[in-house]
Amino acid sequence: MPKKIAFILGIRPDIIRSAIILEKLRQQPDFELIFIWSGQHYSDNLKDIFFRDLNVRPPQVELGVTGKNDAELLASVIRKLYPVLADMAPMAAIFLGDTNTVMGCIAAAQLNIPIVHIEGCMRSYDWRMPEEKYRTVTDHLSDVIYAYLPEYKQQGISEGLNPESIVVTTNPIVDVLNRYYFAQKEKFDSLASRSFFSQHKIEKKEYYLLTCHRRENVSSSPALKNILRLISSTERKIYFPASYRTQKMLSEFGLALPRNVIMVDPVGYTEMLVLLTNSRGVITDSGTVIEEACILNIPSIQLRKSTERPQVYDVGSSVKFDPAESESADFKKTFMKLEALHGKTFINPFGDGKASERIVSDISKRVKNGGFDRHKPRGYHLDISHSFRDDSLNKI
Repeated sequence: MPKKIAFILGIRPDIIRSAIILEKLRQQPDFELIFIWSGQHYSDNLKDIFFRDLNVRPPQVELGVTGKNDAELLASVIRKLYPVLADMAPMAAIFLGDTNTVMGCIAAAQLNIPIVHIEGCMRSYDWRMPEEKYRTVTDHLSDVIYAYLPEYKQQGISEGLNPESIVVTTNPIVDVLNRYYFAQKEKFDSLASRSFFSQHKIEKKEYYLLTCHRRENVSSSPALKNILRLISSTERKIYFPASYRTQKMLSEFGLALPRNVIMVDPVGYTEMLVLLTNSRGVITDSGTVIEEACILNIPSIQLRKSTERPQVYDVGSSVKFDPAESESADFKKTFMKLEALHGKTFINPFGDGKASERIVSDISKRVKNGGFDRHKPRGYHLDISHSFRDDSLNKI
Protein backbone atom coordinates (compact mmCIF):
# COMPACT_ATOMS: atom_id res chain seq x y z
CA MET A 1 0.00 0.00 0.00
CA PRO A 2 1.38 3.46 -0.88
CA LYS A 3 2.14 5.80 1.98
CA LYS A 4 -0.39 8.59 2.30
CA ILE A 5 -0.32 12.11 3.70
CA ALA A 6 -3.57 14.01 4.30
CA PHE A 7 -3.63 17.80 3.77
CA ILE A 8 -6.77 19.42 5.19
CA LEU A 9 -7.75 22.98 4.21
CA GLY A 10 -10.99 24.93 4.25
CA ILE A 11 -10.84 28.66 3.43
CA ARG A 12 -9.51 30.83 0.59
CA PRO A 13 -6.37 32.16 2.39
CA ASP A 14 -5.41 28.49 2.88
CA ILE A 15 -5.40 28.00 -0.89
CA ILE A 16 -3.23 31.06 -1.43
CA ARG A 17 -0.60 30.21 1.17
CA SER A 18 -0.44 26.50 0.36
CA ALA A 19 -0.60 26.64 -3.46
CA ILE A 20 3.08 25.88 -4.04
CA ILE A 21 3.30 23.49 -1.07
CA LEU A 22 0.41 21.44 -2.50
CA GLU A 23 1.98 21.34 -5.94
CA LYS A 24 5.36 20.19 -4.62
CA LEU A 25 3.88 17.63 -2.21
CA ARG A 26 1.89 16.11 -5.07
CA GLN A 27 5.16 15.65 -7.00
CA GLN A 28 6.85 13.60 -4.28
CA PRO A 29 7.46 9.97 -5.30
CA ASP A 30 7.55 8.46 -1.82
CA PHE A 31 3.95 9.10 -0.79
CA GLU A 32 0.52 10.00 -2.10
CA LEU A 33 -0.92 13.33 -1.04
CA ILE A 34 -4.66 13.38 -0.37
CA PHE A 35 -6.03 16.93 -0.47
CA ILE A 36 -9.15 17.26 1.70
CA TRP A 37 -11.39 20.34 1.57
CA SER A 38 -13.56 20.91 4.63
CA GLY A 39 -16.13 23.08 2.86
CA GLN A 40 -15.91 25.91 5.39
CA HIS A 41 -15.71 28.14 2.29
CA TYR A 42 -17.86 26.64 -0.44
CA SER A 43 -19.05 29.26 -2.98
CA ASP A 44 -17.22 29.77 -6.29
CA ASN A 45 -15.84 33.21 -5.36
CA LEU A 46 -14.50 31.92 -2.04
CA LYS A 47 -13.11 28.64 -3.31
CA ASP A 48 -13.09 27.50 -6.95
CA ILE A 49 -11.90 30.79 -8.43
CA PHE A 50 -8.84 30.57 -6.17
CA PHE A 51 -8.10 27.04 -7.43
CA ARG A 52 -8.30 28.42 -10.98
CA ASP A 53 -6.28 31.61 -10.35
CA LEU A 54 -3.50 29.71 -8.57
CA ASN A 55 -3.55 26.61 -10.81
CA VAL A 56 -4.30 24.34 -7.86
CA ARG A 57 -5.76 20.94 -8.66
CA PRO A 58 -9.09 20.51 -6.83
CA PRO A 59 -9.28 18.36 -3.69
CA GLN A 60 -9.83 14.62 -3.90
CA VAL A 61 -12.16 14.72 -0.88
CA GLU A 62 -14.76 17.35 0.02
CA LEU A 63 -16.30 17.04 3.47
CA GLY A 64 -19.16 19.50 2.95
CA VAL A 65 -19.20 20.72 6.53
CA THR A 66 -22.19 22.76 7.65
CA GLY A 67 -23.19 24.84 10.64
CA LYS A 68 -24.94 28.03 11.67
CA ASN A 69 -22.19 29.05 14.08
CA ASP A 70 -18.59 28.23 15.00
CA ALA A 71 -19.56 25.42 17.37
CA GLU A 72 -21.64 23.65 14.72
CA LEU A 73 -18.99 24.12 12.03
CA LEU A 74 -16.23 22.85 14.29
CA ALA A 75 -18.28 19.82 15.33
CA SER A 76 -19.09 19.11 11.67
CA VAL A 77 -15.40 19.22 10.72
CA ILE A 78 -14.46 16.72 13.43
CA ARG A 79 -17.45 14.44 12.75
CA LYS A 80 -16.92 14.32 8.97
CA LEU A 81 -13.12 14.19 8.98
CA TYR A 82 -12.85 11.36 11.53
CA PRO A 83 -14.15 8.51 9.29
CA VAL A 84 -12.15 9.78 6.30
CA LEU A 85 -8.91 9.71 8.26
CA ALA A 86 -9.81 6.40 9.90
CA ASP A 87 -10.30 4.78 6.50
CA MET A 88 -7.25 6.47 4.93
CA ALA A 89 -4.83 5.84 7.83
CA PRO A 90 -2.32 8.45 6.65
CA MET A 91 1.20 8.79 8.00
CA ALA A 92 0.32 12.35 9.02
CA ALA A 93 -2.46 14.91 8.78
CA ILE A 94 -1.37 18.42 7.78
CA PHE A 95 -3.30 21.53 8.83
CA LEU A 96 -2.61 25.17 8.07
CA GLY A 97 -3.56 28.32 9.93
CA ASP A 98 -6.10 29.02 12.64
CA THR A 99 -9.66 28.44 11.40
CA ASN A 100 -12.50 26.11 12.34
CA THR A 101 -10.99 23.66 9.86
CA VAL A 102 -7.73 23.26 11.82
CA MET A 103 -9.73 21.96 14.75
CA GLY A 104 -10.11 18.82 12.68
CA CYS A 105 -6.77 18.04 14.33
CA ILE A 106 -8.88 16.69 17.19
CA ALA A 107 -10.10 13.91 14.90
CA ALA A 108 -6.51 13.12 13.93
CA ALA A 109 -5.46 13.14 17.59
CA GLN A 110 -8.27 10.75 18.50
CA LEU A 111 -6.97 8.36 15.85
CA ASN A 112 -3.32 8.78 16.94
CA ILE A 113 -2.42 10.13 13.52
CA PRO A 114 0.60 12.47 13.70
CA ILE A 115 -0.39 16.12 13.28
CA VAL A 116 1.57 18.70 11.29
CA HIS A 117 0.72 22.38 11.73
CA ILE A 118 1.87 24.92 9.15
CA GLU A 119 1.79 28.51 10.44
CA GLY A 120 2.41 27.45 13.99
CA CYS A 121 3.22 29.45 17.11
CA MET A 122 1.74 32.73 15.87
CA ARG A 123 0.18 34.62 18.77
CA SER A 124 -1.72 37.89 19.05
CA TYR A 125 -2.38 37.37 22.78
CA ASP A 126 -5.93 38.59 22.11
CA TRP A 127 -8.07 35.88 23.67
CA ARG A 128 -11.28 37.34 22.19
CA MET A 129 -10.25 35.82 18.88
CA PRO A 130 -11.40 32.26 18.13
CA GLU A 131 -8.34 32.03 15.87
CA GLU A 132 -6.06 32.53 18.88
CA LYS A 133 -7.72 29.64 20.69
CA TYR A 134 -7.63 27.37 17.63
CA ARG A 135 -3.96 27.87 16.79
CA THR A 136 -2.94 27.42 20.43
CA VAL A 137 -4.84 24.13 20.74
CA THR A 138 -3.51 22.91 17.40
CA ASP A 139 0.10 23.67 18.29
CA HIS A 140 -0.19 21.77 21.56
CA LEU A 141 -1.60 18.72 19.75
CA SER A 142 0.93 18.83 16.92
CA ASP A 143 3.91 16.54 16.42
CA VAL A 144 5.60 18.84 13.91
CA ILE A 145 5.14 22.61 13.75
CA TYR A 146 6.32 24.78 10.89
CA ALA A 147 6.82 28.28 12.28
CA TYR A 148 7.49 31.11 9.88
CA LEU A 149 9.99 33.11 11.94
CA PRO A 150 12.41 32.50 14.85
CA GLU A 151 10.39 34.75 17.16
CA TYR A 152 7.35 32.52 16.59
CA LYS A 153 9.38 29.47 17.57
CA GLN A 154 10.44 31.25 20.74
CA GLN A 155 6.80 31.98 21.56
CA GLY A 156 6.02 28.27 21.26
CA ILE A 157 8.99 27.28 23.41
CA SER A 158 7.86 29.74 26.07
CA GLU A 159 4.51 27.94 26.18
CA GLY A 160 6.27 24.66 26.85
CA LEU A 161 6.32 23.27 23.31
CA ASN A 162 9.22 21.00 22.44
CA PRO A 163 11.77 23.08 20.47
CA GLU A 164 12.80 19.96 18.53
CA SER A 165 9.27 19.79 17.13
CA ILE A 166 9.32 23.35 15.76
CA VAL A 167 10.94 24.00 12.37
CA VAL A 168 11.47 27.59 11.20
CA THR A 169 10.67 27.89 7.48
CA THR A 170 9.92 31.58 6.73
CA ASN A 171 6.55 32.58 5.28
CA PRO A 172 5.21 30.91 2.09
CA ILE A 173 3.26 34.06 1.15
CA VAL A 174 6.58 35.39 -0.20
CA ASP A 175 6.93 32.33 -2.46
CA VAL A 176 3.37 32.77 -3.71
CA LEU A 177 3.81 36.44 -4.58
CA ASN A 178 7.12 35.72 -6.30
CA ARG A 179 5.47 33.16 -8.57
CA TYR A 180 1.98 34.53 -9.09
CA TYR A 181 2.68 38.27 -9.08
CA PHE A 182 6.32 39.30 -9.56
CA ALA A 183 7.02 36.64 -12.19
CA GLN A 184 3.87 37.75 -14.07
CA LYS A 185 4.20 41.50 -13.57
CA GLU A 186 3.52 42.29 -17.23
CA LYS A 187 0.22 40.41 -17.06
CA PHE A 188 -0.88 42.34 -13.99
CA ASP A 189 0.15 45.64 -15.55
CA SER A 190 -2.02 44.86 -18.57
CA LEU A 191 -4.96 43.85 -16.37
CA ALA A 192 -4.77 47.24 -14.63
CA SER A 193 -6.34 48.90 -17.65
CA ARG A 194 -8.47 52.00 -17.94
CA SER A 195 -11.52 49.79 -18.55
CA PHE A 196 -10.79 47.77 -15.38
CA PHE A 197 -10.95 50.86 -13.18
CA SER A 198 -13.89 52.29 -15.11
CA GLN A 199 -15.85 49.07 -14.53
CA HIS A 200 -15.00 49.22 -10.83
CA LYS A 201 -15.89 52.95 -10.65
CA ILE A 202 -12.53 53.89 -9.16
CA GLU A 203 -9.40 55.72 -10.32
CA LYS A 204 -5.98 54.10 -10.31
CA LYS A 205 -3.94 55.03 -7.21
CA GLU A 206 -6.76 57.28 -5.96
CA TYR A 207 -8.76 54.79 -3.87
CA TYR A 208 -8.28 52.71 -0.75
CA LEU A 209 -8.97 49.00 -0.63
CA LEU A 210 -10.88 47.66 2.40
CA THR A 211 -11.30 44.15 3.76
CA CYS A 212 -12.94 43.39 7.10
CA HIS A 213 -14.09 40.02 8.37
CA ARG A 214 -12.83 39.22 11.88
CA ARG A 215 -15.50 38.38 14.44
CA GLU A 216 -14.21 40.84 17.05
CA ASN A 217 -14.71 43.58 14.45
CA VAL A 218 -17.86 42.66 12.56
CA SER A 219 -19.83 40.95 15.34
CA SER A 220 -19.51 44.00 17.58
CA SER A 221 -21.76 46.93 16.72
CA PRO A 222 -19.49 49.52 18.42
CA ALA A 223 -16.39 48.18 16.66
CA LEU A 224 -18.10 48.07 13.28
CA LYS A 225 -19.44 51.59 13.78
CA ASN A 226 -15.91 52.83 14.51
CA ILE A 227 -14.64 51.22 11.32
CA LEU A 228 -17.40 53.00 9.37
CA ARG A 229 -16.50 56.26 11.10
CA LEU A 230 -12.89 55.75 10.10
CA ILE A 231 -13.57 55.11 6.42
CA SER A 232 -16.05 58.00 6.24
CA SER A 233 -13.33 60.41 7.39
CA THR A 234 -11.56 60.35 4.02
CA GLU A 235 -12.76 61.92 0.80
CA ARG A 236 -11.23 59.18 -1.31
CA LYS A 237 -13.32 56.29 -2.58
CA ILE A 238 -13.02 53.01 -0.74
CA TYR A 239 -13.45 49.74 -2.63
CA PHE A 240 -14.78 47.05 -0.33
CA PRO A 241 -14.95 43.35 -1.32
CA ALA A 242 -16.98 42.38 1.74
CA SER A 243 -17.23 38.92 3.26
CA TYR A 244 -20.74 37.53 3.46
CA ARG A 245 -20.60 37.58 7.27
CA THR A 246 -19.70 41.27 7.21
CA GLN A 247 -22.57 42.04 4.84
CA LYS A 248 -24.92 40.12 7.11
CA MET A 249 -23.81 41.96 10.25
CA LEU A 250 -24.10 45.38 8.58
CA SER A 251 -27.68 44.48 7.76
CA GLU A 252 -28.50 43.07 11.21
CA PHE A 253 -27.07 46.14 12.96
CA GLY A 254 -28.88 48.44 10.53
CA LEU A 255 -25.64 50.20 9.61
CA ALA A 256 -25.40 52.17 6.38
CA LEU A 257 -22.17 52.45 4.44
CA PRO A 258 -20.65 55.91 3.92
CA ARG A 259 -21.18 57.42 0.48
CA ASN A 260 -17.55 57.01 -0.50
CA VAL A 261 -17.67 53.20 -0.12
CA ILE A 262 -18.29 50.79 -3.00
CA MET A 263 -19.19 47.39 -1.52
CA VAL A 264 -19.08 44.24 -3.66
CA ASP A 265 -19.06 40.50 -3.04
CA PRO A 266 -15.69 38.75 -2.45
CA VAL A 267 -13.37 38.64 -5.47
CA GLY A 268 -10.81 36.15 -6.79
CA TYR A 269 -7.06 36.27 -6.18
CA THR A 270 -6.03 37.79 -9.49
CA GLU A 271 -8.58 40.60 -9.22
CA MET A 272 -7.63 41.17 -5.60
CA LEU A 273 -3.96 41.59 -6.50
CA VAL A 274 -4.83 44.10 -9.23
CA LEU A 275 -6.94 46.06 -6.75
CA LEU A 276 -4.29 45.89 -4.03
CA THR A 277 -1.26 46.85 -6.12
CA ASN A 278 -3.03 49.80 -7.73
CA SER A 279 -4.56 51.18 -4.54
CA ARG A 280 -3.28 54.12 -2.53
CA GLY A 281 -3.39 51.94 0.56
CA VAL A 282 -5.30 49.10 2.16
CA ILE A 283 -7.44 49.05 5.30
CA THR A 284 -7.71 45.51 6.59
CA ASP A 285 -7.96 43.05 9.47
CA SER A 286 -6.70 40.18 7.29
CA GLY A 287 -3.39 38.59 8.19
CA THR A 288 -2.72 37.53 4.60
CA VAL A 289 -3.58 40.92 3.10
CA ILE A 290 -1.45 42.79 5.66
CA GLU A 291 1.54 40.62 4.72
CA GLU A 292 0.93 40.95 0.98
CA ALA A 293 0.59 44.73 1.24
CA CYS A 294 3.92 45.00 3.06
CA ILE A 295 5.74 42.84 0.50
CA LEU A 296 4.14 44.77 -2.39
CA ASN A 297 5.01 48.17 -0.84
CA ILE A 298 1.38 49.14 -0.30
CA PRO A 299 0.86 51.00 3.01
CA SER A 300 -1.87 49.76 5.29
CA ILE A 301 -4.11 50.47 8.25
CA GLN A 302 -4.43 47.35 10.39
CA LEU A 303 -7.85 47.08 12.04
CA ARG A 304 -6.63 45.17 15.07
CA LYS A 305 -6.16 45.63 18.81
CA SER A 306 -3.11 43.38 18.64
CA THR A 307 -1.61 41.27 15.92
CA GLU A 308 0.28 38.04 15.38
CA ARG A 309 2.15 39.87 12.59
CA PRO A 310 3.91 42.74 14.41
CA GLN A 311 6.59 42.74 11.72
CA VAL A 312 4.50 45.20 9.69
CA TYR A 313 4.92 47.72 12.51
CA ASP A 314 8.62 46.90 12.85
CA VAL A 315 9.28 47.84 9.20
CA GLY A 316 6.85 50.75 9.24
CA SER A 317 4.43 49.53 6.55
CA SER A 318 1.28 49.70 8.66
CA VAL A 319 -0.67 52.05 10.93
CA LYS A 320 -2.61 50.64 13.87
CA PHE A 321 -6.33 51.30 14.38
CA ASP A 322 -8.13 49.50 17.21
CA PRO A 323 -11.87 49.42 16.41
CA ALA A 324 -12.71 48.44 19.99
CA GLU A 325 -11.06 51.46 21.61
CA SER A 326 -11.40 54.26 19.10
CA GLU A 327 -14.50 56.18 20.20
CA SER A 328 -12.52 59.39 20.59
CA ALA A 329 -9.93 58.66 17.90
CA ASP A 330 -8.75 61.25 15.45
CA PHE A 331 -9.86 59.37 12.35
CA LYS A 332 -8.39 61.88 9.89
CA LYS A 333 -5.04 61.64 11.67
CA THR A 334 -5.03 57.89 11.02
CA PHE A 335 -5.36 58.56 7.30
CA MET A 336 -2.68 61.24 7.49
CA LYS A 337 -0.32 58.57 8.87
CA LEU A 338 -1.32 56.26 6.04
CA GLU A 339 -0.73 58.96 3.44
CA ALA A 340 2.72 59.62 4.91
CA LEU A 341 3.66 56.05 4.00
CA HIS A 342 2.53 56.35 0.39
CA GLY A 343 5.37 55.78 -2.09
CA LYS A 344 7.77 54.37 0.51
CA THR A 345 9.63 51.09 0.16
CA PHE A 346 9.36 48.60 3.01
CA ILE A 347 11.83 45.90 3.96
CA ASN A 348 10.28 42.46 3.49
CA PRO A 349 10.38 40.87 6.98
CA PHE A 350 8.66 37.61 6.03
CA GLY A 351 11.21 35.50 4.22
CA ASP A 352 13.32 34.66 1.18
CA GLY A 353 10.81 32.85 -1.02
CA LYS A 354 11.95 29.32 -0.12
CA ALA A 355 9.45 28.44 2.62
CA SER A 356 7.39 26.02 0.51
CA GLU A 357 10.54 24.20 -0.55
CA ARG A 358 11.71 23.88 3.08
CA ILE A 359 8.35 22.56 4.28
CA VAL A 360 8.06 19.97 1.50
CA SER A 361 11.67 18.87 1.92
CA ASP A 362 11.22 18.35 5.66
CA ILE A 363 7.99 16.37 5.21
CA SER A 364 9.61 14.20 2.53
CA LYS A 365 12.61 13.45 4.75
CA ARG A 366 10.34 12.45 7.61
CA VAL A 367 8.45 10.05 5.34
CA LYS A 368 11.71 8.48 4.11
CA ASN A 369 13.03 8.17 7.65
CA GLY A 370 10.07 6.13 8.80
CA GLY A 371 7.46 8.62 9.88
CA PHE A 372 6.72 11.41 12.29
CA ASP A 373 8.22 10.91 15.73
CA ARG A 374 5.55 10.97 18.43
CA HIS A 375 7.86 9.98 21.26
CA LYS A 376 9.86 13.09 22.01
CA PRO A 377 9.16 14.70 25.40
CA ARG A 378 6.70 17.58 25.54
CA GLY A 379 6.17 20.47 27.87
CA TYR A 380 9.52 20.36 29.59
CA HIS A 381 10.53 23.95 28.79
CA LEU A 382 8.53 26.73 30.36
CA ASP A 383 10.30 30.07 30.62
CA ILE A 384 7.84 32.41 32.31
CA SER A 385 10.41 35.20 32.25
CA HIS A 386 10.26 35.43 28.45
CA SER A 387 9.16 38.90 27.40
CA PHE A 388 6.39 38.79 24.83
CA ARG A 389 5.84 41.69 22.45
CA ASP A 390 3.86 44.23 24.42
CA ASP A 391 1.22 46.53 23.02
CA SER A 392 3.65 49.42 22.66
CA LEU A 393 5.25 47.60 19.73
CA ASN A 394 1.90 47.67 17.95
CA LYS A 395 1.92 51.45 17.70
CA ILE A 396 3.38 53.96 15.30
